[in-house]
Amino acid sequence: MKRLFGSVRAQATIGATLVVAVALIAAGTAVLLSLRSNLIQEAAAQADATARQVASKVAARTAYEDLDLPDDEDRPVQVVDSEGRLLAVSDDLERISGTGTDAVRPDPEALREPGGGGDDDDDDGERLEAGEISDEVERGEGTATVDGHTADYRFSAVEVENDDDRLTVWAGAPLAAEQGAVSTAQTVMLIGLPLLLVVVAGVTWGVTGRALKPVEGIRREMAAITASEDLGRRVPEPSTHDEVARLARTTNATLTALEASVERQRSFVADASHELRSPIASLRTQLEVGLAHPELLDVAGAVEDTVRLQALAADLLLLARLDAGERPTGGRLDLGALVREEVSQRVGDRLPVTVHGRAGLEVAGSRGQLARVVGNLVDNAQRHAASRVEVRVRADGPEAVVSVADDGAGVPAPERERIFERFVRLDDARSRDDGGAGLGLAIARDVAARHGGTLRVREAPEGGALFELRLPRLAG
Repeated sequence: MKRLFGSVRAQATIGATLVVAVALIAAGTAVLLSLRSNLIQEAAAQADATARQVASKVAARTAYEDLDLPDDEDRPVQVVDSEGRLLAVSDDLERISGTGTDAVRPDPEALREPGGGGDDDDDDGERLEAGEISDEVERGEGTATVDGHTADYRFSAVEVENDDDRLTVWAGAPLAAEQGAVSTAQTVMLIGLPLLLVVVAGVTWGVTGRALKPVEGIRREMAAITASEDLGRRVPEPSTHDEVARLARTTNATLTALEASVERQRSFVADASHELRSPIASLRTQLEVGLAHPELLDVAGAVEDTVRLQALAADLLLLARLDAGERPTGGRLDLGALVREEVSQRVGDRLPVTVHGRAGLEVAGSRGQLARVVGNLVDNAQRHAASRVEVRVRADGPEAVVSVADDGAGVPAPERERIFERFVRLDDARSRDDGGAGLGLAIARDVAARHGGTLRVREAPEGGALFELRLPRLAG
Protein backbone atom coordinates (compact mmCIF):
# COMPACT_ATOMS: atom_id res chain seq x y z
CA MET A 1 0.00 0.00 0.00
CA LYS A 2 2.81 2.40 0.89
CA ARG A 3 4.57 1.55 -2.35
CA LEU A 4 1.37 2.20 -4.34
CA PHE A 5 0.71 5.63 -2.86
CA GLY A 6 4.40 6.48 -3.12
CA SER A 7 4.37 6.19 -6.92
CA VAL A 8 4.35 9.23 -9.17
CA ARG A 9 1.19 7.95 -10.84
CA ALA A 10 -0.70 7.71 -7.55
CA GLN A 11 0.58 11.06 -6.31
CA ALA A 12 -0.41 12.77 -9.57
CA THR A 13 -3.87 11.21 -9.40
CA ILE A 14 -4.40 12.18 -5.75
CA GLY A 15 -3.08 15.68 -6.34
CA ALA A 16 -5.25 16.31 -9.41
CA THR A 17 -8.34 14.92 -7.64
CA LEU A 18 -7.76 17.10 -4.57
CA VAL A 19 -7.24 20.22 -6.67
CA VAL A 20 -10.42 19.58 -8.65
CA ALA A 21 -12.33 18.79 -5.44
CA VAL A 22 -11.26 22.05 -3.80
CA ALA A 23 -12.08 24.00 -6.96
CA LEU A 24 -15.51 22.38 -7.31
CA ILE A 25 -16.37 22.87 -3.64
CA ALA A 26 -15.36 26.52 -3.81
CA ALA A 27 -17.28 27.05 -7.05
CA GLY A 28 -20.32 25.16 -5.75
CA THR A 29 -20.36 27.19 -2.55
CA ALA A 30 -20.15 30.41 -4.53
CA VAL A 31 -22.99 29.28 -6.82
CA LEU A 32 -25.20 28.32 -3.89
CA LEU A 33 -24.59 31.59 -2.08
CA SER A 34 -25.23 33.59 -5.24
CA LEU A 35 -28.39 31.62 -6.02
CA ARG A 36 -29.72 32.06 -2.47
CA SER A 37 -28.92 35.77 -2.49
CA ASN A 38 -30.64 36.35 -5.84
CA LEU A 39 -33.76 34.43 -4.84
CA ILE A 40 -33.98 36.21 -1.49
CA GLN A 41 -33.66 39.57 -3.25
CA GLU A 42 -36.38 38.53 -5.66
CA ALA A 43 -38.67 37.57 -2.76
CA ALA A 44 -37.86 40.86 -1.04
CA ALA A 45 -38.77 42.80 -4.19
CA GLN A 46 -42.09 40.92 -4.38
CA ALA A 47 -42.82 41.68 -0.71
CA ASP A 48 -41.90 45.36 -1.22
CA ALA A 49 -44.31 45.66 -4.14
CA THR A 50 -47.17 44.06 -2.22
CA ALA A 51 -46.53 46.21 0.87
CA ARG A 52 -46.55 49.46 -1.16
CA GLN A 53 -49.64 48.38 -3.05
CA VAL A 54 -51.56 47.87 0.21
CA ALA A 55 -50.00 51.04 1.74
CA SER A 56 -51.30 53.09 -1.17
CA LYS A 57 -54.85 51.88 -0.43
CA VAL A 58 -54.43 52.72 3.27
CA ALA A 59 -53.12 56.18 2.35
CA ALA A 60 -56.24 56.64 0.24
CA ARG A 61 -58.28 56.14 3.45
CA THR A 62 -59.83 52.89 2.33
CA ALA A 63 -61.71 51.20 5.17
CA TYR A 64 -59.81 48.32 6.67
CA GLU A 65 -62.54 45.82 5.83
CA ASP A 66 -62.52 47.08 2.24
CA LEU A 67 -58.75 46.85 1.67
CA ASP A 68 -59.15 43.70 -0.47
CA LEU A 69 -55.94 42.16 0.88
CA PRO A 70 -54.40 39.23 -1.02
CA ASP A 71 -55.69 35.94 0.36
CA ASP A 72 -53.25 33.49 -1.21
CA GLU A 73 -50.25 32.01 0.56
CA ASP A 74 -47.81 33.80 -1.74
CA ARG A 75 -48.64 37.29 -0.34
CA PRO A 76 -49.73 37.33 3.31
CA VAL A 77 -50.42 40.89 4.54
CA GLN A 78 -51.21 42.53 7.88
CA VAL A 79 -51.68 46.14 8.92
CA VAL A 80 -50.79 47.30 12.46
CA ASP A 81 -50.93 50.67 14.20
CA SER A 82 -48.16 52.47 16.05
CA GLU A 83 -48.89 50.48 19.20
CA GLY A 84 -48.64 47.16 17.42
CA ARG A 85 -52.35 46.44 17.36
CA LEU A 86 -53.53 44.39 14.42
CA LEU A 87 -55.90 46.37 12.18
CA ALA A 88 -56.21 44.23 9.04
CA VAL A 89 -54.97 40.83 7.88
CA SER A 90 -55.27 38.56 4.87
CA ASP A 91 -58.26 36.20 5.00
CA ASP A 92 -56.32 32.90 5.16
CA LEU A 93 -53.49 34.19 7.36
CA GLU A 94 -53.74 32.42 10.70
CA ARG A 95 -50.48 33.24 12.41
CA ILE A 96 -47.35 35.22 11.60
CA SER A 97 -43.93 35.74 13.21
CA GLY A 98 -40.98 37.94 12.40
CA THR A 99 -43.02 41.14 11.97
CA GLY A 100 -43.02 42.29 15.55
CA THR A 101 -46.67 41.28 15.90
CA ASP A 102 -47.13 37.62 16.64
CA ALA A 103 -50.90 37.65 16.13
CA VAL A 104 -53.90 35.69 15.01
CA ARG A 105 -56.89 37.15 13.29
CA PRO A 106 -58.12 40.39 15.02
CA ASP A 107 -61.47 40.85 16.72
CA PRO A 108 -63.95 42.89 14.71
CA GLU A 109 -64.11 45.44 17.52
CA ALA A 110 -60.40 46.10 17.09
CA LEU A 111 -60.90 47.23 13.49
CA ARG A 112 -61.11 50.98 13.20
CA GLU A 113 -61.89 53.36 10.46
CA PRO A 114 -58.97 55.33 9.13
CA GLY A 115 -58.30 58.31 11.33
CA GLY A 116 -60.37 56.83 14.08
CA GLY A 117 -58.23 57.71 17.07
CA GLY A 118 -54.84 57.36 18.67
CA ASP A 119 -52.13 59.93 19.19
CA ASP A 120 -49.15 60.20 16.91
CA ASP A 121 -46.43 60.84 19.41
CA ASP A 122 -43.83 58.85 17.46
CA ASP A 123 -41.10 61.24 16.55
CA ASP A 124 -38.68 58.47 15.59
CA GLY A 125 -37.77 57.82 12.00
CA GLU A 126 -38.96 59.62 8.87
CA ARG A 127 -41.53 62.47 9.29
CA LEU A 128 -44.56 61.96 7.07
CA GLU A 129 -47.55 64.07 6.10
CA ALA A 130 -51.09 62.67 6.29
CA GLY A 131 -51.66 60.18 3.47
CA GLU A 132 -47.91 59.98 2.68
CA ILE A 133 -46.06 56.66 2.32
CA SER A 134 -42.51 56.24 3.68
CA ASP A 135 -39.69 55.73 1.20
CA GLU A 136 -37.89 53.49 3.67
CA VAL A 137 -38.59 49.77 3.78
CA GLU A 138 -37.90 47.54 6.78
CA ARG A 139 -37.16 43.91 5.98
CA GLY A 140 -36.96 40.70 7.96
CA GLU A 141 -37.57 36.97 7.84
CA GLY A 142 -40.07 34.84 9.73
CA THR A 143 -42.82 32.31 9.33
CA ALA A 144 -46.51 32.52 8.44
CA THR A 145 -49.34 30.03 8.73
CA VAL A 146 -51.71 30.37 5.79
CA ASP A 147 -54.69 28.06 5.55
CA GLY A 148 -53.07 25.61 7.95
CA HIS A 149 -49.71 25.53 6.19
CA THR A 150 -46.64 27.08 7.86
CA ALA A 151 -43.70 28.21 5.76
CA ASP A 152 -40.77 30.64 5.82
CA TYR A 153 -41.28 34.12 4.39
CA ARG A 154 -39.39 37.28 3.58
CA PHE A 155 -41.24 40.28 5.01
CA SER A 156 -41.22 43.95 4.02
CA ALA A 157 -42.70 46.76 6.13
CA VAL A 158 -43.83 50.14 4.75
CA GLU A 159 -45.07 52.97 7.00
CA VAL A 160 -47.96 55.18 6.00
CA GLU A 161 -49.27 58.30 7.80
CA ASN A 162 -53.03 58.13 8.39
CA ASP A 163 -54.10 61.48 9.85
CA ASP A 164 -53.50 61.01 13.56
CA ASP A 165 -51.65 57.67 13.55
CA ARG A 166 -48.77 56.01 11.74
CA LEU A 167 -49.60 52.58 10.39
CA THR A 168 -47.31 49.83 9.24
CA VAL A 169 -48.12 47.49 6.37
CA TRP A 170 -46.35 44.12 6.52
CA ALA A 171 -46.30 41.98 3.38
CA GLY A 172 -44.57 38.67 2.90
CA ALA A 173 -43.16 36.65 0.01
CA PRO A 174 -42.52 32.91 0.40
CA LEU A 175 -38.96 31.56 0.51
CA ALA A 176 -40.05 28.13 -0.68
CA ALA A 177 -38.67 28.75 -4.18
CA GLU A 178 -35.31 29.82 -2.76
CA GLN A 179 -35.17 26.86 -0.38
CA GLY A 180 -36.23 24.43 -3.11
CA ALA A 181 -33.72 25.75 -5.63
CA VAL A 182 -30.87 25.72 -3.12
CA SER A 183 -31.83 22.25 -1.91
CA THR A 184 -31.99 20.94 -5.48
CA ALA A 185 -28.63 22.49 -6.31
CA GLN A 186 -27.09 20.99 -3.18
CA THR A 187 -28.48 17.56 -4.05
CA VAL A 188 -27.14 17.76 -7.59
CA MET A 189 -23.74 18.82 -6.31
CA LEU A 190 -23.60 16.13 -3.64
CA ILE A 191 -24.39 13.50 -6.27
CA GLY A 192 -22.38 14.98 -9.12
CA LEU A 193 -19.24 15.96 -7.20
CA PRO A 194 -18.19 12.41 -6.22
CA LEU A 195 -18.98 11.13 -9.73
CA LEU A 196 -16.96 13.92 -11.29
CA LEU A 197 -14.05 13.27 -8.92
CA VAL A 198 -14.14 9.58 -9.85
CA VAL A 199 -13.97 10.55 -13.53
CA VAL A 200 -11.09 12.97 -12.87
CA ALA A 201 -9.19 10.36 -10.86
CA GLY A 202 -9.74 7.72 -13.54
CA VAL A 203 -8.67 9.97 -16.39
CA THR A 204 -5.61 11.19 -14.47
CA TRP A 205 -4.65 7.63 -13.56
CA GLY A 206 -4.95 6.53 -17.18
CA VAL A 207 -3.15 9.53 -18.66
CA THR A 208 -0.26 9.40 -16.18
CA GLY A 209 0.01 5.65 -16.65
CA ARG A 210 0.24 6.08 -20.40
CA ALA A 211 2.76 8.92 -20.02
CA LEU A 212 4.92 6.99 -17.53
CA LYS A 213 4.82 3.67 -19.40
CA PRO A 214 8.00 4.53 -21.38
CA VAL A 215 9.69 5.52 -18.11
CA GLU A 216 8.96 2.08 -16.69
CA GLY A 217 10.42 0.56 -19.86
CA ILE A 218 13.57 2.64 -19.39
CA ARG A 219 13.78 1.57 -15.74
CA ARG A 220 13.44 -2.13 -16.58
CA GLU A 221 16.09 -1.93 -19.28
CA MET A 222 18.47 -0.05 -16.99
CA ALA A 223 17.93 -2.70 -14.32
CA ALA A 224 18.69 -5.40 -16.89
CA ILE A 225 21.83 -3.57 -18.03
CA THR A 226 22.98 -3.26 -14.43
CA ALA A 227 22.35 -6.93 -13.76
CA SER A 228 24.02 -8.15 -16.97
CA GLU A 229 26.82 -5.53 -16.98
CA ASP A 230 26.31 -5.34 -20.75
CA LEU A 231 26.91 -1.70 -21.59
CA GLY A 232 26.21 -2.38 -25.25
CA ARG A 233 22.45 -2.47 -24.60
CA ARG A 234 20.30 0.65 -24.92
CA VAL A 235 16.99 1.75 -23.43
CA PRO A 236 13.96 2.06 -25.73
CA GLU A 237 13.42 5.54 -27.17
CA PRO A 238 9.76 6.62 -27.61
CA SER A 239 8.78 8.09 -30.97
CA THR A 240 7.36 11.17 -29.25
CA HIS A 241 9.19 14.46 -28.75
CA ASP A 242 8.39 14.98 -25.08
CA GLU A 243 10.48 14.97 -21.92
CA VAL A 244 10.42 11.17 -21.66
CA ALA A 245 11.87 10.81 -25.16
CA ARG A 246 14.61 13.30 -24.30
CA LEU A 247 15.29 11.36 -21.11
CA ALA A 248 15.67 8.15 -23.11
CA ARG A 249 18.03 9.80 -25.62
CA THR A 250 20.10 11.31 -22.83
CA THR A 251 20.23 7.95 -21.05
CA ASN A 252 21.45 6.23 -24.21
CA ALA A 253 24.05 8.95 -24.74
CA THR A 254 25.22 8.41 -21.16
CA LEU A 255 25.41 4.66 -21.73
CA THR A 256 27.42 5.23 -24.90
CA ALA A 257 29.87 7.49 -23.08
CA LEU A 258 30.08 5.02 -20.20
CA GLU A 259 30.70 2.13 -22.57
CA ALA A 260 33.43 4.09 -24.34
CA SER A 261 34.98 5.02 -20.99
CA VAL A 262 34.96 1.40 -19.81
CA GLU A 263 36.44 0.24 -23.10
CA ARG A 264 39.17 2.87 -22.82
CA GLN A 265 39.84 1.77 -19.28
CA ARG A 266 40.06 -1.87 -20.29
CA SER A 267 42.34 -1.01 -23.20
CA PHE A 268 44.43 1.16 -20.92
CA VAL A 269 44.84 -1.64 -18.40
CA ALA A 270 45.73 -4.14 -21.14
CA ASP A 271 48.24 -1.78 -22.78
CA ALA A 272 49.72 -0.80 -19.42
CA SER A 273 50.15 -4.49 -18.53
CA HIS A 274 51.87 -5.13 -21.84
CA GLU A 275 54.16 -2.11 -21.51
CA LEU A 276 55.08 -2.99 -17.93
CA ARG A 277 55.67 -6.66 -18.71
CA SER A 278 58.54 -6.03 -21.15
CA PRO A 279 60.90 -3.96 -18.94
CA ILE A 280 60.08 -6.06 -15.88
CA ALA A 281 60.81 -9.31 -17.75
CA SER A 282 64.02 -7.85 -19.21
CA LEU A 283 65.17 -6.59 -15.83
CA ARG A 284 64.41 -9.91 -14.16
CA THR A 285 66.29 -11.80 -16.86
CA GLN A 286 69.34 -9.62 -16.47
CA LEU A 287 69.31 -9.96 -12.70
CA GLU A 288 68.90 -13.75 -12.89
CA VAL A 289 71.80 -14.01 -15.34
CA GLY A 290 73.89 -11.73 -13.15
CA LEU A 291 73.06 -13.85 -10.13
CA ALA A 292 74.19 -17.03 -11.88
CA HIS A 293 77.08 -15.45 -13.80
CA PRO A 294 78.17 -12.17 -12.20
CA GLU A 295 80.66 -11.53 -14.98
CA LEU A 296 77.76 -11.38 -17.50
CA LEU A 297 75.63 -8.85 -15.58
CA ASP A 298 74.60 -5.95 -17.87
CA VAL A 299 74.43 -3.16 -15.31
CA ALA A 300 73.85 -0.45 -17.90
CA GLY A 301 70.95 -2.37 -19.44
CA ALA A 302 69.42 -3.02 -16.01
CA VAL A 303 69.65 0.66 -15.14
CA GLU A 304 68.11 1.58 -18.50
CA ASP A 305 65.22 -0.80 -17.95
CA THR A 306 64.74 0.49 -14.42
CA VAL A 307 64.67 4.11 -15.62
CA ARG A 308 62.20 3.22 -18.36
CA LEU A 309 60.06 1.34 -15.85
CA GLN A 310 60.17 4.29 -13.45
CA ALA A 311 59.15 6.73 -16.19
CA LEU A 312 56.31 4.46 -17.30
CA ALA A 313 55.03 4.11 -13.73
CA ALA A 314 55.14 7.89 -13.29
CA ASP A 315 53.16 8.36 -16.52
CA LEU A 316 50.57 5.81 -15.48
CA LEU A 317 50.15 7.44 -12.06
CA LEU A 318 49.72 10.87 -13.63
CA LEU A 319 47.10 9.54 -16.05
CA ALA A 320 45.29 7.87 -13.17
CA ARG A 321 45.16 11.20 -11.30
CA LEU A 322 43.92 13.01 -14.40
CA ASP A 323 41.24 10.38 -15.00
CA ALA A 324 40.13 10.79 -11.39
CA GLY A 325 39.40 14.46 -12.14
CA GLU A 326 42.40 16.02 -10.44
CA ARG A 327 42.37 19.77 -10.99
CA PRO A 328 45.62 21.71 -11.43
CA THR A 329 46.72 23.62 -8.35
CA GLY A 330 48.98 26.63 -8.34
CA GLY A 331 48.91 30.32 -9.04
CA ARG A 332 50.01 32.67 -11.76
CA LEU A 333 53.10 31.71 -13.71
CA ASP A 334 55.07 33.19 -16.59
CA LEU A 335 54.71 30.75 -19.49
CA GLY A 336 57.68 32.13 -21.42
CA ALA A 337 59.98 31.85 -18.42
CA LEU A 338 58.71 28.32 -17.69
CA VAL A 339 59.50 27.20 -21.28
CA ARG A 340 63.01 28.68 -21.20
CA GLU A 341 63.72 27.11 -17.82
CA GLU A 342 62.50 23.68 -18.95
CA VAL A 343 64.53 23.74 -22.15
CA SER A 344 67.68 24.99 -20.37
CA GLN A 345 67.62 22.01 -18.00
CA ARG A 346 67.61 19.42 -20.79
CA VAL A 347 70.85 17.53 -21.31
CA GLY A 348 71.72 14.86 -23.80
CA ASP A 349 69.30 16.03 -26.49
CA ARG A 350 70.09 14.71 -29.96
CA LEU A 351 69.48 18.12 -31.55
CA PRO A 352 69.71 21.66 -30.18
CA VAL A 353 66.43 23.37 -29.22
CA THR A 354 65.88 26.99 -30.19
CA VAL A 355 63.49 29.06 -28.06
CA HIS A 356 61.80 32.24 -29.33
CA GLY A 357 59.40 34.43 -27.45
CA ARG A 358 59.13 37.01 -24.73
CA ALA A 359 58.41 36.71 -21.04
CA GLY A 360 55.32 38.17 -19.41
CA LEU A 361 52.60 35.86 -20.77
CA GLU A 362 50.94 34.73 -17.55
CA VAL A 363 48.65 31.73 -17.18
CA ALA A 364 47.15 29.90 -14.22
CA GLY A 365 47.88 26.30 -13.37
CA SER A 366 50.34 23.73 -12.15
CA ARG A 367 53.94 24.54 -12.91
CA GLY A 368 54.98 20.90 -12.74
CA GLN A 369 52.23 19.68 -15.09
CA LEU A 370 52.79 22.42 -17.67
CA ALA A 371 56.54 21.78 -17.57
CA ARG A 372 55.72 18.11 -18.21
CA VAL A 373 53.71 19.10 -21.29
CA VAL A 374 56.59 21.17 -22.70
CA GLY A 375 59.04 18.37 -21.98
CA ASN A 376 56.83 15.75 -23.67
CA LEU A 377 56.42 17.91 -26.78
CA VAL A 378 60.16 18.55 -27.04
CA ASP A 379 60.88 14.81 -26.51
CA ASN A 380 58.49 13.97 -29.34
CA ALA A 381 60.13 16.54 -31.62
CA GLN A 382 63.61 15.18 -30.78
CA ARG A 383 62.57 11.68 -31.87
CA HIS A 384 61.29 12.84 -35.27
CA ALA A 385 63.33 15.93 -36.20
CA ALA A 386 65.95 15.76 -38.94
CA SER A 387 68.15 18.70 -37.95
CA ARG A 388 66.42 21.16 -35.65
CA VAL A 389 63.70 21.72 -33.03
CA GLU A 390 62.14 25.14 -32.53
CA VAL A 391 59.96 26.36 -29.67
CA ARG A 392 58.01 29.64 -29.82
CA VAL A 393 55.98 31.42 -27.12
CA ARG A 394 53.53 34.10 -28.28
CA ALA A 395 50.23 35.76 -27.53
CA ASP A 396 47.19 35.24 -29.72
CA GLY A 397 44.32 37.38 -28.45
CA PRO A 398 43.12 36.02 -25.10
CA GLU A 399 45.35 32.96 -25.39
CA ALA A 400 49.01 32.19 -24.77
CA VAL A 401 50.44 29.84 -27.41
CA VAL A 402 53.42 27.50 -27.14
CA SER A 403 54.38 25.93 -30.49
CA VAL A 404 56.95 23.15 -30.91
CA ALA A 405 58.08 22.50 -34.51
CA ASP A 406 60.48 20.03 -36.06
CA ASP A 407 61.72 19.42 -39.60
CA GLY A 408 60.95 15.73 -39.68
CA ALA A 409 58.47 13.80 -41.79
CA GLY A 410 55.48 15.30 -40.03
CA VAL A 411 52.25 13.59 -39.01
CA PRO A 412 49.89 12.34 -41.74
CA ALA A 413 46.51 14.07 -41.64
CA PRO A 414 44.55 10.86 -40.86
CA GLU A 415 46.78 10.21 -37.85
CA ARG A 416 46.67 13.69 -36.28
CA GLU A 417 44.01 12.76 -33.73
CA ARG A 418 45.02 9.15 -33.20
CA ILE A 419 48.50 10.08 -31.97
CA PHE A 420 46.92 11.63 -28.86
CA GLU A 421 45.41 8.29 -27.85
CA ARG A 422 47.15 6.31 -25.13
CA PHE A 423 49.80 3.76 -26.11
CA VAL A 424 49.56 4.78 -29.76
CA ARG A 425 52.86 4.96 -31.66
CA LEU A 426 53.25 5.36 -35.37
CA ASP A 427 55.23 2.70 -37.25
CA ASP A 428 58.49 4.63 -37.25
CA ALA A 429 58.29 5.14 -33.49
CA ARG A 430 57.65 1.60 -32.33
CA SER A 431 61.16 0.49 -31.50
CA ARG A 432 62.14 0.45 -27.90
CA ASP A 433 65.28 2.40 -28.66
CA ASP A 434 63.27 5.32 -30.02
CA GLY A 435 61.74 5.92 -26.65
CA GLY A 436 58.32 6.20 -25.09
CA ALA A 437 55.40 3.92 -24.54
CA GLY A 438 52.99 6.19 -26.41
CA LEU A 439 51.79 8.12 -23.37
CA GLY A 440 53.59 11.46 -23.75
CA LEU A 441 51.17 13.14 -26.17
CA ALA A 442 48.13 11.66 -24.39
CA ILE A 443 49.35 13.12 -21.10
CA ALA A 444 50.07 16.48 -22.76
CA ARG A 445 46.55 16.78 -24.19
CA ASP A 446 44.89 15.71 -20.91
CA VAL A 447 46.92 18.27 -18.95
CA ALA A 448 46.06 20.98 -21.49
CA ALA A 449 42.36 20.16 -21.17
CA ARG A 450 42.55 20.28 -17.36
CA HIS A 451 44.03 23.80 -17.68
CA GLY A 452 41.19 24.94 -19.94
CA GLY A 453 43.35 24.81 -23.05
CA THR A 454 43.87 22.75 -26.20
CA LEU A 455 46.67 20.82 -27.90
CA ARG A 456 46.61 20.22 -31.64
CA VAL A 457 49.07 19.23 -34.37
CA ARG A 458 49.33 20.50 -37.91
CA GLU A 459 51.97 20.80 -40.60
CA ALA A 460 54.76 23.27 -39.94
CA PRO A 461 55.45 25.95 -42.61
CA GLU A 462 58.90 24.49 -43.23
CA GLY A 463 57.63 20.90 -43.21
CA GLY A 464 57.52 18.51 -40.29
CA ALA A 465 55.07 18.62 -37.38
CA LEU A 466 53.91 21.69 -35.49
CA PHE A 467 52.28 21.13 -32.08
CA GLU A 468 50.35 24.10 -30.64
CA LEU A 469 49.48 24.36 -26.95
CA ARG A 470 46.89 27.08 -26.27
CA LEU A 471 46.11 28.24 -22.73
CA PRO A 472 43.88 31.09 -21.43
CA ARG A 473 45.88 34.21 -20.60
CA LEU A 474 45.52 36.03 -17.33
CA ALA A 475 44.88 39.77 -17.29
CA GLY A 476 47.92 41.76 -16.37
